[in-house]
Order: sequence, then structure tokens, then C-alpha cells
Amino acid sequence: MEEFEVSDASKKTKTIYISTIFSIALVLLMLGMLGLILVHAKNLSNYVKENIVLNIIVDEGAKETEVLAFQKELNANPAIKSTVYVNKEMAARNLTTDLGEDFVNFLGYNPLLSTIDVYLKADFANNKSIDALKANIGKNPIVKEVIYQSSLIDMVNKNINTIGLIILGFAVILLVISVALINNTIRLAIYSQRFLIKSMQLVGATRNFIRKPFILIAALHGLIAAFIAILILLGILYYAQKEIPEMIILRSYSEFGIVLIGLVGVGIFITAISTSFAVGKYLNLKIYDLYR
Repeated sequence: MEEFEVSDASKKTKTIYISTIFSIALVLLMLGMLGLILVHAKNLSNYVKENIVLNIIVDEGAKETEVLAFQKELNANPAIKSTVYVNKEMAARNLTTDLGEDFVNFLGYNPLLSTIDVYLKADFANNKSIDALKANIGKNPIVKEVIYQSSLIDMVNKNINTIGLIILGFAVILLVISVALINNTIRLAIYSQRFLIKSMQLVGATRNFIRKPFILIAALHGLIAAFIAILILLGILYYAQKEIPEMIILRSYSEFGIVLIGLVGVGIFITAISTSFAVGKYLNLKIYDLYR
């Protein structure tokens, strides 16, 4: 009978520990996903800014050799990331594909002009830098016009800053909630061991002696939970990049490593601290309070 009770209690303890580990892993998973957004916020911001296009309309009388030479000059500009030359024949083919019908045959001629699409580096994707670049580009005799949407660029820059602040605020809130959830989960797990803690104290064990094994076990659980969260996170990222190839811009091993190390550290630190406080609470309770 006594062996059955011990075995039953052992099974309940293991169940509690397993549920605790998975609960902590889910919380760490949320933290990990938000951490990835935070560390890649700069990459996402740069990606958006570097996809803003300046369209340089080339004069119809310009020779292709002149246009290519001008494109080479543009590529040497430190503010410009890349350029794409689209001659009028290519522009006609692209528009025909978009419209689904051959407008050249309908009109009898190709009204489109050759263009050079300019993509800027993120640091120069603002109206002040673009206005200066536009003035410089406009001096070239083969340039007919430079087109860009200044209102769009203003909106992008303002929205990126606003979104960054919102994400940061959300990260702080989620961190507080995560700490609270992990703390409550640990306290519930320690609650099932309150009589064992008190019994050890009654037979003369010191506070540190009692705390140490619980903290070590909690740190181990935090480590296991972190690894579970990391594996799930890797699976989510693998699937996301498979479905959305553009997410390749988020593939930064150094930044991802920071998030992984952070998850392990947070998992161990929070579980160890929460366990220390939870054990201390039951060490300070009177025996009759354990039944309340």
C-alpha cells in the first residue's frame, strides 16, 4: 500500500513537472518570436526603404550607349544600392503582360519611353537625400524627368518609427506577462512539494540546503523548455521561409543566435528565481498554514 502511494505521488510529481516544462516552453516561444521581430526590425525597415523606386525617364533621343554609361555612373553613387535599365521594348512587353493584350498593335506604335529604376540605400531613403539626388541626376542631358512619390516616402519613414515604438512597447508588456505566467506555473509546481519542504526544515536542514535542489531542477526545466521553444521556433521559421521566400532577408545567424541564447538565459533565470521565491514562501509558513 505504501509503495503504491509513493508510486502514485511520483507519477503526479512527474506530470506536474512535464506540464510545467511545456507551459514555460510555450511562453518562451512567444518571447522568441517577438525577440526575432525586435532583432530583425532594422532589416525589415531597410528592406522596405530599399524597395522605394525612383523612376528616371530617359529622353527619347538618347542613345543606348549613353544610357548604359549613365547607369554605370549611377551605380557608382554611394547613395544608390542598385539600378535597373528598362528600354522601351522591355517596358512594352511588361505592360502587355500586365494588361493581357498587345497595346502596341492596337495603337500602331510604342508610346513608352526607356527608364532607369533606381533603388536607394536605406540611409538615403528620405526626401531630403532624394531631392538632392534628383537635382544632381536632372543635370544629365539624357534625363527627361525623375519621378518619385515624396508623400509615400514620408509615410513609410513615419510608419516605420511608429511601428518600432509599438513593437518595443508590446515587447515590454509581453515580457512582464511572461514572467508572471512562468512565476505562477512554478509556484503551482512547488505547491505540490510544500509538505516535503517543511519536513526537511523540521528535521534541521538549512534554507540553502533545501533551496538548492529545487533551484537546480527548476534551472534544468527552464533549459529543457528553452530547447523545446527553440525547436518549435526553428520549425516555424523553416515553414515560413518555405512559403514566403522573401523572408530570406531575416536569415541572420548572428542575430538568430542572440535570440536563442536569450531564450536559454531567460528560461533558466526566471525559473530559478521564481523557484527560489516560491520555496522561501513555504519555508516561512507555519505548519498549520500549509493546509490553507
